[in-house]
Amino acid sequence: MSEKVPLTLSELRKKAMSLPLTPGVYLMKNRNGDIIYIGKAKALKNRVSQYFGSQKNHGIKVIRMVGNVADFDYILTDSEFEALVLECSLIKQYSPKYNILLKDDKGYSYIRVSTDGWPKISAVLQKADDGAKYIGPYTSHYTVANSVDEAVKIYRLPTCGKVFPRDIGKSRPCLNYFISQCSAPCAGKISEKEYRESVEEALSFLKGGSSAAIGDLQKRMEQAAENLEFEKAAKLRDRINAIKRSLDKQKVFSVSVEEQDVFAVVSDNEKSCLNVLRFSDGRLTESEHFIFDTSENLPESRSELIRSFYSFGRKVPPRISVDGEISDEELMTEWLSSIASRRVVIATPQRGVQVQLIEMCKKNAAEKLIQSLGRSNKKITALQELAASLGLSSIPEYIEAYDISHTGGSDNVAGMIVFKDGAPLKSAYKRFAIKGFDGQNDYASMAEVIERRFNHYFEEKDSGTGFGKLPDLILLDGGKGQVQAVLPVLRKFGINIPLFGMVKDNKHRTRAIATGGEEISLTSKRTAFNLVSEIQDEVHRFAISYHRSKHRKKGYGSTLTEIEGIGEKRAKALLRHFKTVTAVKNASIDELLQVKGISKSAAEAVFYHFNNEKQ
Repeated sequence: MSEKVPLTLSELRKKAMSLPLTPGVYLMKNRNGDIIYIGKAKALKNRVSQYFGSQKNHGIKVIRMVGNVADFDYILTDSEFEALVLECSLIKQYSPKYNILLKDDKGYSYIRVSTDGWPKISAVLQKADDGAKYIGPYTSHYTVANSVDEAVKIYRLPTCGKVFPRDIGKSRPCLNYFISQCSAPCAGKISEKEYRESVEEALSFLKGGSSAAIGDLQKRMEQAAENLEFEKAAKLRDRINAIKRSLDKQKVFSVSVEEQDVFAVVSDNEKSCLNVLRFSDGRLTESEHFIFDTSENLPESRSELIRSFYSFGRKVPPRISVDGEISDEELMTEWLSSIASRRVVIATPQRGVQVQLIEMCKKNAAEKLIQSLGRSNKKITALQELAASLGLSSIPEYIEAYDISHTGGSDNVAGMIVFKDGAPLKSAYKRFAIKGFDGQNDYASMAEVIERRFNHYFEEKDSGTGFGKLPDLILLDGGKGQVQAVLPVLRKFGINIPLFGMVKDNKHRTRAIATGGEEISLTSKRTAFNLVSEIQDEVHRFAISYHRSKHRKKGYGSTLTEIEGIGEKRAKALLRHFKTVTAVKNASIDELLQVKGISKSAAEAVFYHFNNEKQ
């Protein structure tokens, strides 16, 4: 397809300003004519013109999309509801690059039973031509996987990779045998006949359900007791109890949970994860998750996610619980109700079991996000706790921390450290020598350092690295005084970055987080507390090591400048070359002459200064 000459930003804005103030759908296109974004609007002119005005209020995703727009089309509708329905239909048809797309690609699931002498049961996503027996299909892989897992535990079937009878007698039983979750055929603890009976019973449990399985086992237990087969009766009793324990775990929410779907989103600065828990008959029947690019407008994202989720024919329950505000809630409720042909409620829980469900959903989303990004679970948990404690909208992936160090107001320096994904990023550490004044003033020192840091940002922001990268969170070593000294600097630059102080106790240990007017205790948030303590200790170490180094070099320099003909410039040149005063002291005249800027007379002066006996 030949490329179309793209309209300029001013031409796009002029076209947008000519649109009517009526509901409709707009279709953004690139220079090839491909649709890259579809949206709906209550008033087309107002909505579309926002894209092509000032870019200051737009997030990264919108800026990138607008940069690829060559033209746009639009379709008028009679109402905003009609625009929403049409938008969903067109998104499903064209799958535009910049819309959030949650594809329904789960397919069907099966229970697989191998057909060898020692068969194994497993949950699989598709059938294979391997001679095994397949039971299904089932629509929910979550339900199949959990049911198989329960059956394998109840009937004590092995889950390891050992092959029987090949591996029988070659090893001792593993931990699963000792916690009654495996019958240990590897160690000859069960015969082939008994093993096959266990497999058949497990399959009956999967096909008939727990009630039927309990009834059958109850009869067999009573019969065994009548026949005085007490050991057999005891095994059957244990199996019945295992099934009942399984049912108890499934009924955690059954008293008060109705048929509903629960949505929660967890984000860092690049990626987000939506997790959906689906409940029916008081039981969790399915869990799904989706990874997508993080958006700056979370209420809009939630609305778009819900629309995308139900656009592929998924059943809409009577209740949908979400973890926060969604845009166009009334319109969404009307649309979902029309799909379900009954009233649908969208709720944001505030208390009770429903809040527990939201928290469970968020934990699942966080775990899936961690797995997708390959990050440490412990570190992400700490960052999540920190974000929640400080009221941050997303995980602070990139944290900068600052500390001031001096000796009685002399040799004032500052250290800046960076923690990325909860771990030190030493390549990004920076050092500052305080230049604006002499004497001791920690507040003024901190303000100077922050001002210099962000002056560097505006010089290097195109690089996106080092000073050219904005942090997600700034931590200062100190209390509200340091915070109040730095806040005006950030306001002057028009920078809106969360800023807090790290408060120490009288033993120089982390005690709390300070805002401009109060303190936030972290003692109940152990992982977040440990992370802040680690950051505070590291920035203190870095700042004080720089101060000591500078103080030591200053001492060395003053020793050299006492020598006739050696000023500060020559002293620095000697230290750069020899590294230490001791090395200068032990150098010969010829070695001293190798230093740039050192004349023969200066070299002799230095040599004889440290070798008086030869003078």
